[in-house]
Amino acid sequence: MRGERLAKKIALIANEKKAHDILVLDLRGLTSFTDYFVICSGMSDRQVEAIVNAISTELKERGCPPLGKEGEESGHWVLVDYGDVVAHVFHYEEREFYHLERLWVDAKRVEVEEISAIEKAS
Repeated sequence: MRGERLAKKIALIANEKKAHDILVLDLRGLTSFTDYFVICSGMSDRQVEAIVNAISTELKERGCPPLGKEGEESGHWVLVDYGDVVAHVFHYEEREFYHLERLWVDAKRVEVEEISAIEKAS
């Protein structure tokens, strides 16, 4: 699983864990280090941890382990790197502070409701 399909799957897993403000950014043509960001928020450190664990576990079971993880010890901003997709799981206060999506205003944005509709249609 790669690229857009992987980004959509990560967004759906985050949605299942009640993540807030899930956003997929298509960075193709804007940067060389990844193709997609999936950005979402948890309301507590425990929820951030649950979202990250769900993403990591489900994708590992599908043969897609992460290349790396950063920030698990803090629980405020966890980055899970899958190469062509990077998931950013924020505590909501950290997300408001860093506002990562503001740095990528030229990226195409696909919200999770649209992703769910696409998945159901296929």
